[in-house]
Order: sequence, then structure tokens, then C-alpha cells
Amino acid sequence: MGRAFVYVVLGGGVAAGYAALEFARRGGYSRGELCIISEEAVAPYERPALSKGYLLPEGPSRLPKFHTCVGANDELLTTKWYKEQGIELVLGTRVISADVRRKTLLTATGETISYKTLIIATGARALKLEEFGISGSDAANICYLRNLEDADKLVNAMNTCSGGNAVVIGGGYIGMECAAALVTNKIKVTMVFPEKHCMGRLFTEKIAEYYESYYTSKGVTFTKGTVLTSFEKDSTGKVTSVILKDGNHLPADMVVVGIGIRANTSLFEGQLLMEKGGIKVNGQMQSSDSSVYAVGDVAAFPIKLFDGDIRRLEHVDSARRTARHAVAAILEPSKTRDVDYLPFFYSRVFTLSWQFYGDNVGEVVHYGDFTSSSPRFGAYWVGKGQITGAFLEGGSREEYEALSLIVRRKTKVSNMSELEKQGLAFAVQESKKDVPDGGVTLGEKPAFVWYATAGVVAAVSISVFGYWYGRKRRRW
Repeated sequence: MGRAFVYVVLGGGVAAGYAALEFARRGGYSRGELCIISEEAVAPYERPALSKGYLLPEGPSRLPKFHTCVGANDELLTTKWYKEQGIELVLGTRVISADVRRKTLLTATGETISYKTLIIATGARALKLEEFGISGSDAANICYLRNLEDADKLVNAMNTCSGGNAVVIGGGYIGMECAAALVTNKIKVTMVFPEKHCMGRLFTEKIAEYYESYYTSKGVTFTKGTVLTSFEKDSTGKVTSVILKDGNHLPADMVVVGIGIRANTSLFEGQLLMEKGGIKVNGQMQSSDSSVYAVGDVAAFPIKLFDGDIRRLEHVDSARRTARHAVAAILEPSKTRDVDYLPFFYSRVFTLSWQFYGDNVGEVVHYGDFTSSSPRFGAYWVGKGQITGAFLEGGSREEYEALSLIVRRKTKVSNMSELEKQGLAFAVQESKKDVPDGGVTLGEKPAFVWYATAGVVAAVSISVFGYWYGRKRRRW
């Protein structure tokens, strides 16, 4: 028993939806030749919405409002759209093995699905406490956040916890996002993580100090430099307190765990080359097997800006762009140049908003006002006399574009003191200069985040970027 397709997209997350849209716009397939296989029971959706509009206490977003590709101000791809485009959705289906040589996938129900070209868009899974030797994370009031089922469990827990206590384990992406959501839902929050400050893989101590102070003003308590060791539970098995390594006991009506993710590569280990915790691909998003491509969180691909260094990027912008690039490379290989991606990350926390471009390596120069209630500050990272990364809180569209340009151009810096003195003006001035002949090709601009799509960006947005580039994760 089985089915055969020309093109198979394995995975039903953000990347799958954007790949489908690119296929539909470019053509190159006939009805019934393309399918998407997903473990989830719904068509691909904008996963970031789960930690944003989905968690709002009033007017929360629900499907179908945030199916892909509304996150990029594009079409809303409902189940009806896929049917009209002749794309088959194979939903609620788990693939248990893959044979790259034979070009087949085996599902949990015993069906064999064959392909001529495979796009791996399996994304990543949330790391569980058990992987760090801590048992009990199956309790009803312990929540993770990666898919729609997780989000529903989190919403139900919050609904029964208003005015109560929540402990958030982890100070990165999910930890910061969920802490903001919990506070918005009138829940008292304590964040626990072992690092010296939040967002340790990106934020400098000075930048982190501002955001931690802001969170504290919203009622969040930070417990840093320690980790969870165990739980206390009641007779029903629900967690009542979190026990820390330093001996403290934190009361808990619910617990949210955000200790990182791991790329879903297991089906292909031993069959495809791996690097940085993901499937290694070239500039066409093509793996070590010419019939297999990988995109999104699972793909480790070369970054031209970083002299071809291989990175695995855990961010929605990368998922969208690599998916579209892979489809272009599959359908029009002779016309598709190697991907030239500028790493781009953004965040909206309460009334704050920041964006980051490039890499956080080199000497750091801070600038701007870190004290205002309407902050406007940033940082440059400088390595080998060039701008390698740039961060800005509270900027305008034009200012963010200026930052992206100077990072892309690797703008030279001759005087660090002058750079600090000029601050944002340096980027604005340098971005207006013409690139000399033989200069860096700017390529595709990043998708500046200025839209307010239903279900993806809400008035009280609670997203914080988490990361980092496939580097070896520390213990939380």
C-alpha cells in the first residue's frame, strides 16, 4: 500500500506553507504531484502566533486566522487553498522511517510514500526536562510550547491560574515570551535560569539589564544563577512548588519550560551529512543527496556574509526564506543563485520593539538612551575593523534598514570612540553612501517587521527572539 509523488514536503510548519506558496506561484507541477506530510491535524500555520496572539487574555487569535502565509503579509493558505492548487495535505501522519536511497518514507500506519524530490521541513522539538535528568514533566500543570496542542494546554493552565504563581524555567526565547504572556494574563511570574542575565546568547549585560528591569516593572521576578532540580506535587500529581539547586522552594500553580530546542534530524542520520545539529546543505538548500533539500530550523546552510560559515538558524524569517529558495532551486536551478541570507531577528515585548542583524561577535559599542520610558538605544559589534552585527530598540523603518545595510556591507570602523559618539547616526549616514564598484552585492532585503497581521502580531505582542546559530547549547 502506498502513494507516489513528484515532490514531497516533510513537515507541516512555517517552512512548509511558504514552500507550497512558492510552488503554486512558480508552477512546475501538476495536480496531485505535490504533497505535504504533517504530524499535526491542521494545515501549516505561523508558529510564532502560538506565543503571541494565541495567548492573549482578550480576543486571542485562533485558526484559521494565522495559517501561513499571513506572517509575511501574504495569502492565507487554508485547506481550501491547498485543494484548489492541487496540493495534497497528508495531515495527522507521522513518518517513522526514511530511505533516502530508495526515495521512500514509511508512515506509522504502514503506508509507503515515495518521491522524486524531498524537502525536509521537520523543524525542531522542545527539549524536555527528562533529558537533563529531571522527572515529572508529564504533570498536568507543566507546559512546553512548540505546537498547537502545547499552546492549548498552556492556555488551559493559564485560565485556571489567574492571580496565582507561575514559574518559568529558562531565560531564552520561550521563557521570555511566556513570561510576558503570563503577566498579561494577571499571573505572578518567577523566571529561573543559570546564566547571569536573560537572552545570554545575544544580549550584552547592558542590554539585558534594561529588559530585565522592564520585566521587573511588570511584576516578573528573576532568579538567576541556579537551576531546577525537582518538584513537589499534591495528591493529584500536580506541581505545587519548584525546588531549586540553591535550596529555594518556589510556589507554583503552573510551570512553563523553555530550555531550548533540538532539530528533528533523526530520520536522516546516517543517510545525509549533518553539521551544527542540523542537515548540512549547500547554497541551493540541497543536501548531500541531490534529491533531498532541507529548510528552516533543521537546515545548516552557508552564510555568505560570514565567509560561507555554516549556521543553523532558529528563526521564522530564515524558515520562510530558505523554503522559498529551495523551491526556486528545484524548479529553476540554472536561474537560482546561492542563498545570500542576512541573519535577521526581531522582538516586540509589551510596548518595546527591537531588531538585530548579523552576528554578535567582536567588540561591542553601546549607544543611546537606556533610561527613558520610551527607550531608543542600540549596539554595534565590530570585528576586524568592520561592523559584524547591529541591534536597535525603538527604531524607525528607515533606521532599521540602515542597520541592515551597514551589516551587509561590512562597513569599516576606524575609530571606536567616534562610533560610540555618533551612535545611530553612523548607520544612517553610512547607509546613504554608494557602494563602490566591486562592493558587496546587497541581495534581498530582510522583511522589516512593520505589519500587524491578525494572529501574528497583536497590540500587546510578547515575542522575544531566542537563539543561537547551532552553537552547542549550554545546560539551559
